[in-house]
Formats: sequence, structure tokens, C-alpha cells
Amino acid sequence: MQDAGGALCVVFNGEIYNFADLRQELIAQGHVFRSLCDTEVILAAYREWGVDCLSRLNGMFAFALYDSSRRQLFLARDRAGEKPLFYAQANGVLRFASELKGLMADPALPRRIEPEALDCYLAMGFVPGERSMLQGVKKLPPAHALVFNLNNGQSRLWRYWQLPEPNAAAHDQADEAGLLDELEALLEDAVRRQLVADVPVGVLLSGGVDSSLVTAMAVRAAPRVKTFTIRFPGFGQYDETEHARLIARHFGTEHVELVAAESTVDLLPLLARQFDEPMADSSMIPAYLVSRLVREHCTVALGGDGGDELFGGYAQYSRLLRLQQQLGTIPQSLRLAVAKAAEALLPVGFRGRNWLQALGVDLQAGLPLIASLFDRGTRKRLMARQGAWEPVAERIREQRIPKSADLLQRATRMDFGNYLAEDILVKVDRACMLNSLEVRAPLLDYRVIEFAFGKVPSRLKATASSRKILLKKLTQRLLPRDFDQQRKQGFSIPLASWLQSGPWKAFFRETLLDSDDTVFDRKEMSALLAGQAKGRVNGERLFALVLFELWRREYQISM
Repeated sequence: MQDAGGALCVVFNGEIYNFADLRQELIAQGHVFRSLCDTEVILAAYREWGVDCLSRLNGMFAFALYDSSRRQLFLARDRAGEKPLFYAQANGVLRFASELKGLMADPALPRRIEPEALDCYLAMGFVPGERSMLQGVKKLPPAHALVFNLNNGQSRLWRYWQLPEPNAAAHDQADEAGLLDELEALLEDAVRRQLVADVPVGVLLSGGVDSSLVTAMAVRAAPRVKTFTIRFPGFGQYDETEHARLIARHFGTEHVELVAAESTVDLLPLLARQFDEPMADSSMIPAYLVSRLVREHCTVALGGDGGDELFGGYAQYSRLLRLQQQLGTIPQSLRLAVAKAAEALLPVGFRGRNWLQALGVDLQAGLPLIASLFDRGTRKRLMARQGAWEPVAERIREQRIPKSADLLQRATRMDFGNYLAEDILVKVDRACMLNSLEVRAPLLDYRVIEFAFGKVPSRLKATASSRKILLKKLTQRLLPRDFDQQRKQGFSIPLASWLQSGPWKAFFRETLLDSDDTVFDRKEMSALLAGQAKGRVNGERLFALVLFELWRREYQISM
């Protein structure tokens, strides 16, 4: 969209949830609008406040705004990283796109793997921060902006927002009832704003804490709310139907129960092509199937993403806190010896191996990578065909660990900036966009984020025995008495059982072993497949290798 004078032009992906308020404020400043859309508000906000307009935008967004009078391009991405933005800068030229495959449409772009990015992927399951899997291409990180000057080919990159620092004194005196009141008000306003749309809006209702609270707030804001839950036939342990029905009945929503199609291995090439970078998260499969079904009924849906990172919901948080308590009397030297022995003596995929390796980490300042895919030694063996492989992921990850004396603060802040931004939100965006479904996350309203990290003390997030404490207290206020607070069901598939026999096992073996065009060492991949057959936990590791090879071959990427 161009402004009326033609001096400004913006391309924009996302939603500005407070655009109506900003529009009124800008009208009062003398701005004249030709439309009722949020895109025009970005143009006017830039004209009024320049690059400082970012502090006023509440939404999920990636945009590029060209200012012809200054001959400069202004790129920006939302605070949590819900919307993607890739760019390549070389020889005084800047190329940018919402998708990496948009940049790859340019034949001048080299299609070569960035070794540091690949090492991070093999260790963490994703590529963190500004790195991308392609040499010469970067991601604009969440909460960052970039200005590119066309006159001299120079650029300036900066972070325009960051998580608030915790106030220890305020946390000690935090009033639980007051925090609950504030959280309820913030969440209600976030949901109300995100329900505004020109098309039908639904709520993805699993019956868990986060989606149930979003539903509770939605019925306050809208006279008629449509909720959706998905059932996967033949896998009772993943069935959320009864939990969702309880919430839907309680709030009187128009509830739709959908039955997912069978998860066939044919989906993998499709998803590898859609995801801009390979990602080691097999839950991309149910995410795609869910969004495909929901899109038949609505165009926009609200989800519960962010609750675990903001409010301490993952089981590993309690386990880390227990570990910290139990290890207090054990010398660091002994713990380090156990960790090294576990890495040397136990095979990859052995249950508990990652936790034994975590014993070597100083929990007073560090943070173990519990969800590690491949440790340093395994990565070197995997990459043996590429010559001397230098593992760098541990160093890169260590640089990203937040500085905090509080273990839970470190863990939740780390997950917010890494796992949430580079895995969860990427998965949701790519899977849903493939089906033209827009999913919004009220819990990622920046005011809720700032409240969670700035005002909520760790004792009201997670302890050695409890998780998501403040959110669960809110459920006691708002949800039916027989709501199951302890239930924790995320999107997942029975990958381990599928890899025991049949088409999934055959496809994985064929992709990894039956082609001359492979990056990884065959002997190491054969050992991983054999370990999986013996009951080791290698499913996600194998998934990571398969997705990488499918993606690399699809786009003809070389080492």
C-alpha cells in the first residue's frame, strides 16, 4: 500500500490489533485515512513517529516500508517473532522476503549450507537468532528493526524491545490476588482485540489450561463463539475430545469436533517444501492436519501458544528445579565426570542420557540442553563425510543464555527467545499459512509478556512439584470445578511406533540410506535406525535428518 502522496510504500504480513486506537490518535494529529485497514495505520504511524512507531504497535507483524524522500527501507518484525522476515545484503544491495524460498527465487543467490547453522540445527533442532540455513541469508530476529540506506548501501540493525528485567524486591512482595486481577484484565483485552476481523473467527480448544482460558475470555467479548477440537482416530492417548467438550458446554460455545485424516508419510515432502528451514519437530504434522480441517470452517483462529514459556508450564522446569535442589551437595568435579561418562558409554537415544549429561552444567549460571538432538561427538561422526567438522552450537547457545541468578527465569527466558520463536511459532505459522488459516496468540500480546516476565515471581510460575501456578489459579476462578488442571497434552504423533515397521520405517531408511546424495555419514545413520528398532528414543533425531535431506534436495542446496 502507498500513502496518499506516494512517498511511502509498505508491504506487510500480519495484524495490528490496536490499529483502531492508533487510527483515532492519528486522526486527532491531522492524518486523513482512505481506508479502515491496519496497513494504512502503519504508514501514518511511520509518518508521525518515524521508526519509533514500533513501540506503539500491538500485533504480530513483519513489514518493509520504503521512504522515497529519505531513500531508505525500514524492516521490522514483531516482539515475539510470530511472523518471519528473511534478508540478504551484499554489494550495496538488500533483498528481503517473508519466506526463504522467496529469496531463493533469485538465481543470483548462492544455494549453499551455512555450516554453523547446520551444527545448531543438529544440536537444538532449529537455527537460532539471525542465522539461517543458507549462506549469505539472515533472519531479522524478533523485536528487531533494520534501516537500509539506498544512497550508500549501508544498514543499521537494532533491537527495539526486550523482556523486562525481574524486580526481586517487587516479586517478594507480590500480591497474588492483585496479580490474578491484572492477568485476567490483560488476557480479556488481548482476546477482545484479537477477535476483531472481517472474516469468521474460531478458537482452537484442546481443553488444556491455555486454550480454555482463551475460550473463557472469548465468550465475554463475542456473542457467539465457535470452538474446534481435533481427534486422531486410533490414538486414544492423544484424544482431547472430552476435555474440550467440558469447556464448550460450560461456556455454551458452538463446538465443532473434527476428525483428522491419517498421518501418511507423503506429508513429509510437502512440509519440507513449505518450511523455510528444516525443523526437528514432528508435531508439524498434526499442526498441518489441524489447520487444514479448521480452515474449512473459518479463516482466523485464536490459539494458546506462549502459556508454557510465559508462565512455567513445561515439565522440564520442575525437573530442573528438583535437580538443582538435589545436586547442591555433590561436587561439580564428580558431576562432570558422570556427565562425560554418560556421553562416552551410553548410546544416543538411551533413555535418561541427556539428563545425565546435564549433571555437568553449573545450574547456578548455566542451562543444560535437555532436548539435545546430537551432542558434539555424535555431530562430528554424522558429518564425517564433510571433512573436519567443528562443533560450534554449544558456544552459540551459551551466548544466548540469559544472565539471571534465578534458574527458572533463565529457563523460561531462554525458551521464549529460542524454542518458542524458532520452533513453536515457526511451526504454527508455516503449517497454518499452507492452509491459508491465520492463527493468533492472545497470550503473546506484548502486555501479557511484560506482565509475565516483569511482575510474576518464579514461585507463582513453577516449583519442584508444580507448574503454571498462576494460570491454574486463574482457571479456578473462571473454569468449571471438574476441569483437569494437571492435564498436559501437546500436539504429538506416535512416531516411535510408526518407525517400527511399515511405510514410515521404509521411507526413513530410503531417504537416509538409499541415496548417493546425502550429507550425513551412513554408518552413523544406520546405527541410529538400529537403535530406534531396539527401543531407543531416536524418532525425533531421525525426523530431523529426514526433513533436512528432503528440504536440501527439494531446493538443490549444496554443502
